[in-house]
Amino acid sequence: MYQYDEIDQAIVDARVAQFREQTERFLKGELSEDEYRPLRLQNGLYVQRFAPMLRVAIPYGVLSSQQLHMLADIADKYDRGYGHFSTRQNIQYNWPELAHVPDLLADLATVQMHAIQTSGNCIRNTTSDQYAGVAADEVVDPRPYCELIRQWSTFHPEFAALPRKFKIAVNGALIDRAAIKVHDIGVNLRKNAQGEVLLDVYVGGGLGRTPIIGQLIGEGIAERHLLTYLDSVMRVYNQFGRRDNKYKARIKILVKELGVEAFRAAVEADWVHSKEGPSTVLPAHLKAMKARFINPTLDATLDTAAQAQLAIHSAAEPSFAAWLKRNVVAHQNPNYRAVNLSLKRRGVPPGDATASEMHQIADWATAFSHNEIRVTHEQNLVLPYVHVRDLFTLWQGAKSLGLAQANIGLVSNIIACPGGDFCSLANAKSLPIAEDLLSRYDALDEWFDIGELDINISGCINSCGHHHVGHIGVLGVDKHGEEWYQITLGGHAGNRPGQQAALGKVIGPSFKQEEVVGVVEKIINRYLSLRDSEHERFIDVVERVGLEPFKEHVYATTD
Repeated sequence: MYQYDEIDQAIVDARVAQFREQTERFLKGELSEDEYRPLRLQNGLYVQRFAPMLRVAIPYGVLSSQQLHMLADIADKYDRGYGHFSTRQNIQYNWPELAHVPDLLADLATVQMHAIQTSGNCIRNTTSDQYAGVAADEVVDPRPYCELIRQWSTFHPEFAALPRKFKIAVNGALIDRAAIKVHDIGVNLRKNAQGEVLLDVYVGGGLGRTPIIGQLIGEGIAERHLLTYLDSVMRVYNQFGRRDNKYKARIKILVKELGVEAFRAAVEADWVHSKEGPSTVLPAHLKAMKARFINPTLDATLDTAAQAQLAIHSAAEPSFAAWLKRNVVAHQNPNYRAVNLSLKRRGVPPGDATASEMHQIADWATAFSHNEIRVTHEQNLVLPYVHVRDLFTLWQGAKSLGLAQANIGLVSNIIACPGGDFCSLANAKSLPIAEDLLSRYDALDEWFDIGELDINISGCINSCGHHHVGHIGVLGVDKHGEEWYQITLGGHAGNRPGQQAALGKVIGPSFKQEEVVGVVEKIINRYLSLRDSEHERFIDVVERVGLEPFKEHVYATTD
C-alpha cells in the first residue's frame, strides 16, 4: 500500500496547523461564520443537525491496521465510541466538538490521514474497487492511478473553488465495482492487444436531484495523458459550469445542456494545448508510483493441505459454507481470499462500527491480512489478503462479534445514509427504515432464497444512500411537513457481468414510514412469483417484465 513521503507529510502537517489557527480565530469571534464556512468545508467539517460532523478521507478505500486503530481511538477520544463508514469509502464522525477538531486532525496526521477536500466545491476523495490489486478479474491495478489523481487534485489552485463538488472514481477490473458511470468523472482502465494501458473516460454521471448516467467522452487515452486529459475536462467545467444556481452547477448538467459532442469538442480543443504539458505522466514517474504500492509477500506454492481442510470445515459447518459463498472473494493468488466483514446487523445503523470493533478488525488485519483493510462502497470492510488456512478461524472471530453475516449482495446488505437522525439536509430518517427491514429480513435461509438484491435508502434527494442505483431504492421526501418515502425499482451501478449502469424508476405515490416494510415485502413476494427459476435475479425480472406487475401488486393491496 502507498506510504507517505516527506512532501506528503509536510503538506498534511501544515494544513493541520493552518486549520488550528483558523478555528481558534473563529471561536474568538475574529472570523465570521461566512468566512469560516469554506475553510471548515475544505477540511471535511460540516455543521449537522445536532453537532459538527467530520468526514475523514480514506483514499481509494485502503487502510492499514495502524490507521484503523487510530480511527478507533479517535472514536473513543473525540466522538461517542463509533464511526460511520460511507458509500464513498470514507469514515464520518457525528459528534466531535468544534474546539477539538484540530487535535483530532493532528492525531490523524500521525498515521498519514487527513480530512482535506472531503467536502466543499472541490475534487473530493477519489474512490475505486475495494478489491483493487487482489481481484481475480482485475486487468489493471487502479491504485497507482488513484494516487496520481489524489496528488494532482489536492490543493490544485485552479480547481479549489469549482461551481460544485466533484467526484472521481477509477476501475480496473472486468466488471465495474467502482460505479464509475455515476460519478462526475469515471475512469475505466483496460489493455489493448499490445498490453498497453488505455483509459476510457466517462463524464457527467451522478445521482442526487438530477440522476444521470455518465457519457463516454475520451476513449482509448494513453495512460501518460491521465492527468492532462482530466485537466482539460476540469477546465471546461470550471469555465462553463453554472455558478448562479447550485442545483444546476454539477458537470452532469453542463454535459446535458451542451450535448456530449459539443462537450467532447470543448475538451479536445483545450487538450490540444496541454496534451504534452507539465501534467504528463512520464514512464519513469508511473513506474515509481507503481513501486510505491508495496504488496505483501504471499505464499507462491499452492497449499493443498489448507485447501483440503477448508473443504472439511465447509462441509461440517453450513453457516461457514454460506459465509464462504457470499462474503469471500476469489484472489489473484489461489492460496488467498478477500474477505468481507459485514457491517449490516440488527440494532446498528448500516456502516457503523464501534471503537472496540475497529480495534478487533485491525488486529485481525495484522494477524490474517498483512496489516491491510479496505472500505467498500456498500459500507462494509474487507480484509484483502487472508490465507485459506485462516478463513475458519477468522470466521469464528467475526461470528462472535456479529460481523459474519453471510449477506453480501443479499437483501439485508442494506445501504443507508445517516438521514434525518443526523443530517440537516435530510427530509426524512433513513436509519429506522433500515432497522425495520433488517428486522423483517433476518433469516439466512430467506436471504439465500431471495437471492441477489440491493436495497438502498436515502434521506433526501442528495442520494448519499445511492437509492437511484438500488434494485429497490427508498427515498425520504417531505410531504406537507411529514416524512414519506418514495420507492424506485430497477436501478443498479453496473457491478455485475454484462450489466450497464441504470437508474431506478419511481413506481408511484409515496408511502408513510410504517408502510415501507410492507411495500418492500410485497415487491419481493411479487418477484418470487414472477421469476422463471431460483437463479433468476430480482433485477433480471424487473428488466424482463417492467414495473407494472409490481405496481399493480403494491397499490392494489394498499389503502
